[in-house]
Amino acid sequence: QVQLVESGGGLVQAGGSLRLSCAASGLTFSSYNMGWFRQAPGKEREFVATIRGSGGITYYADSVKGRFTISTDNTKNTVYLQMNSLKPEDTAVYYCARSRLGDITMSSSQVLSWGEGTLVTVSS
Repeated sequence: QVQLVESGGGLVQAGGSLRLSCAASGLTFSSYNMGWFRQAPGKEREFVATIRGSGGITYYADSVKGRFTISTDNTKNTVYLQMNSLKPEDTAVYYCARSRLGDITMSSSQVLSWGEGTLVTVSS
């Protein structure tokens, strides 16, 4: 059974940094694209970033490009999201996701598994 478990969320001031982690089990990590989505209160879930499970190729939403970095540690089956220069509008529940290899972009409809989410709150 595939499990994605996020951690690392919390409260941070604007301009600060957080690193989210997603530990994956029950799958061959390098056989999938791994990504992050987020959902702010009252809004739809939106794409944040994705990476080939084997590493290397990445893709970001315009709203986080240059501030967020997605990476993997294949020895730990873990994907990370380093978030710098955080803004209050980054406040959301962040979800880890996986999809089949192919197009590096990831839409909600392509997601095979979701994590439970971790809350990130950025205060102004």
